[in-house]
Amino acid sequence: MASRLHVSRLHISRLIAIALLVLGLAAPGTPSFAQATGQVHARIVKAGLLIGGGVGRGVLAYRGKSYAFKITGLSFGITVGATVGRLDGWASGIGEVEDFAGTYSSVGGGFALVGGVNGVQLRNEKGVTILLQGPKAGLELAANISQITIAFRRQ
Repeated sequence: MASRLHVSRLHISRLIAIALLVLGLAAPGTPSFAQATGQVHARIVKAGLLIGGGVGRGVLAYRGKSYAFKITGLSFGITVGATVGRLDGWASGIGEVEDFAGTYSSVGGGFALVGGVNGVQLRNEKGVTILLQGPKAGLELAANISQITIAFRRQ
């Protein structure tokens, strides 16, 4: 029984990762010549019961410079548990570095029991799209709508 449960969890994690990858590949990703892509690294701590919250920090590498940022967010829907995640990915549609800061929205879900896969695609009001994925640790079951705010930190 425990073996089947482990295989099921692994299978669910893989299906979620594949679905997020397919969504990311299907999204339009042709920025104009003036726009550039930035590399994003973030660490996020989340917890919740129905309504979830999260905080984190990260770094945007953009046009040869690094910009530290902080993340705050809320999610509404099915949220149970707490996790810590490390996410890496790309931000596209950035005209000016200031475009990266703002309020992002996403609809998503996830599952983790001790460990799992995290992935998210976000879009802000300035047209910047962030695609992130990476491992997470903790216990979580989530299917929700999230609103995330990114603000640059003073160095």
